Amino acid sequence: MRHPGPGEFPDPAHCGKSEKASNCRTHMGKVAKHQWDFGDLFAAAQTRRVWTVSELTGQIRRLLEQQIGQVWVSGEISNLRLQSSGHIYFTLKDAAAQIACALFRSEAVARRDLLADGQKVLVLGDLTVYEPRGQYQLVVRAVEFQGLGALQLAFEQLKRKLAAEGLFAPERKRPLPPYPRRIGLVTSPTGAAIRDVLHVAGRRNPMLEIVLAPCRVQGEGAAVEIAAAIRLLNEFALAPVPERPRATGLLAEPPPRLDVILVTRGGGSLEDLWAFNEEIVARAIAASAIPVVSAVGHEIDFTISDFVADVRAATPSAAAEILTEDVFASRDFLALAPQRLTDLVRRRLQNCREAWERCWTRLHRAHPRRRVEEGWQHWDELHTRMQRALRNGWKERHTLWLHLTRRLYQARPWRQLQQHRQRLESLLARLRERVRHQVHLRRQRWETQRARLILLGPEQVLARGYSVTFEEPSGRIVRDVGEIRPGQLLRTRVHRGAFVSRVEDVQPPSAAAEP
Repeated sequence: MRHPGPGEFPDPAHCGKSEKASNCRTHMGKVAKHQWDFGDLFAAAQTRRVWTVSELTGQIRRLLEQQIGQVWVSGEISNLRLQSSGHIYFTLKDAAAQIACALFRSEAVARRDLLADGQKVLVLGDLTVYEPRGQYQLVVRAVEFQGLGALQLAFEQLKRKLAAEGLFAPERKRPLPPYPRRIGLVTSPTGAAIRDVLHVAGRRNPMLEIVLAPCRVQGEGAAVEIAAAIRLLNEFALAPVPERPRATGLLAEPPPRLDVILVTRGGGSLEDLWAFNEEIVARAIAASAIPVVSAVGHEIDFTISDFVADVRAATPSAAAEILTEDVFASRDFLALAPQRLTDLVRRRLQNCREAWERCWTRLHRAHPRRRVEEGWQHWDELHTRMQRALRNGWKERHTLWLHLTRRLYQARPWRQLQQHRQRLESLLARLRERVRHQVHLRRQRWETQRARLILLGPEQVLARGYSVTFEEPSGRIVRDVGEIRPGQLLRTRVHRGAFVSRVEDVQPPSAAAEP
């Protein structure tokens, strides 16, 4: 039985039959002693502030963003979820705590295939509160994989240093000889790279000679050995040939020479490939008197040696194909023409896709970022809830269908079933006709909008007699006659082409309007 609290009068009905009247009188006395508390309670109710849940959550969010804001946090990834919208949600945890993280599509494009549960990462993010759930979270802006941050920083520093010296300049790149007869190979004699090169080169050009300069390709001291092997091949190629006595009657053999040097190894982690990011290797490649091809790792791996070399190949096999391309192409050009066309189209499509993604990223960053990201997250949550509701609803309807089927079988209403079947067939026919009619209407509307869109396109506007004028050579659009000066070169784009003209005279708007 509940006892009245301070300020409440007891109800006699609450006094059970077993209670004595003295107990009720005692309780009434206690209540009378506390009657003076009502005035204080009413006064407090008039002066206290009452928060709504939204106000309180919003205040907490503002305090977190103002007091903490953007922070670096290290931890382990768990509960990784890749949404169809392109966003990534995961939990960052350590031994004692965890925090929810959201990585939206603009930042997730380059990391979607790299993140995985159990990875140790260092993330930069904005600490905020997702108000619909009252949950504080980290909106991630950057991700670094722990253990690779220092190496990546050293890579970027050396890359900027060598680029400033001009070692990456296109004018330094030397063309490869069209039909190399002998190449120098700098790699490990026991690795997979040498097997790939020998296999591809032997298949495509059996006459190609390969001179191996063996060296280690990873671990301590590997960079020194790679640089020494490059220098050794240069000395071998440029060494003078000793004179032979003419008494033999034989012509002197041509001097040993090399057409190209191939520096290569198979794939691996950043630490495995680090020898090819050392400055000593880059300097040796830059100082080589013989053109150098760099083929380190896989297609997604880029090293300093790739930037310094005259030609970069994605893989060892690709390097062997490049070096034997002219010989192989001259023999099988017609057979490879369809494949070459397919590769060209694929590359063009990839370039268009990358350009579209870059434009989309710039457009996304130009909008109010916070609200858009919250809208995305809210949409993902609604999408998940909708899928869950659809699954549960399907199970309930399946159970109901089984129950009704059992009742129908027990009742055996064959005549009504026949009538309903006929009615269902009629409704299905009407439904098909209605759907067909709606599809026809939508198609007509789509064709109309498409025709209007084509009519309003830039090419159609130019076809109607309009033109666009650009300054040469800057390419800036001329919008006013005040931007033009006599003697200036202009390029005018019209329908089906463009022409370049020189300004002889500039007339002000008043003079141009006179007949």
